[in-house]
Amino acid sequence: MEANGGGTHSAHKNTRREARELALRMLFQIDVGKQPVNEVIEGALAQSVLEGANREFAESVVRETIAHQTEIDETLQTLAADWALDRQAAVDRNILRLTSYEVLYRPDTPVAAVINEAVELAKKYSTAESGRFVNGVLGALARTTPRGQAIDEE
Repeated sequence: MEANGGGTHSAHKNTRREARELALRMLFQIDVGKQPVNEVIEGALAQSVLEGANREFAESVVRETIAHQTEIDETLQTLAADWALDRQAAVDRNILRLTSYEVLYRPDTPVAAVINEAVELAKKYSTAESGRFVNGVLGALARTTPRGQAIDEE
């Protein structure tokens, strides 16, 4: 998975956006490469410049997205009924999973900001068309999921 332009490694960046980007890369590697979760996470974090809370965030969202993947995929399939998950571009599918996890399970997440970041990730790693697709699906998710009323774990 490579960005459409620009470098992707910068020692001076250590933001939540960078953490989401790393999380996306890990989810993509787990999904497409069928590699073990712990191996992917350990390898990615070993090479990452992320520190502290952002490093913990990246690991946490990957583990939690995978833990809730069945529910997330069911929700996404309902929202994108014309696009079966296995027919979606792998990058788009994993952006949708990552962002859906945050919208559904992390009430501290600013929904508009995380959707905007998802669209930017789609444009960077996929296509402009993917940006519109991701925005449409996630916009529908935000409209149909009242904050704090996501799928309960208990």
